[in-house]
Amino acid sequence: MRIAIYPGTFDPITLGHMDVLTRAAKMFDKVYIVIMHNTKKSSLFSEEERLEMINRSIQEAGLENVEAEIGHGLTVLYAKEKGASVIVRGLRVSMDFEYEIQLASANMFMDDDIETIFLPTKPELSFISSTTVKEIAMAHVALTDLVPTPVEEMLVKKFQK
Repeated sequence: MRIAIYPGTFDPITLGHMDVLTRAAKMFDKVYIVIMHNTKKSSLFSEEERLEMINRSIQEAGLENVEAEIGHGLTVLYAKEKGASVIVRGLRVSMDFEYEIQLASANMFMDDDIETIFLPTKPELSFISSTTVKEIAMAHVALTDLVPTPVEEMLVKKFQK
C-alpha cells in the first residue's frame, strides 16, 4: 500500500491546498493530511477548528482515501509512524521552492527512506495563500474562489461584526 502524508498548518485550508491534496489522493492508496504546528506562525484557528474545516472539505470533495489528523513533532518521524514513504508538498511560486528544498533535505538527512515530492499548484490558484485568505476575509470580501465552502462559512463566522 502506497501511503503519503501532506503536512502543513492549513490555517485555513485553501483551494490551492485542496488541489494538491486531490492530486495526491489519485497517486497514493492513502493520504494523511496532517495539521502540524509551526512555531514561526501564529494561528487564527485552533487545531481542532482546522481539523473540522479539513474534514468537511475532504467530505465535500469526496476524497475517500484521505484522512485528516493533528500531528506533533517532526514531520519525517510522523511519516514513519504512519508507514508513509512519501511527504507531499505543494509549490505555488519559486520562492516556495527554496524553503521546501531545505525541508526536504533535512527530512532526507533524518530518514532517506522517506521521499519528498513537490506538486505545483495550478496556475490559477498559485496566488492563494492562507495569509491572503485571512486578509480578504477580514475585509468581508467573498471567498468562494479561494477556499472550500465549509472554510468560507467558518471564516465568515470568525470575522462577523
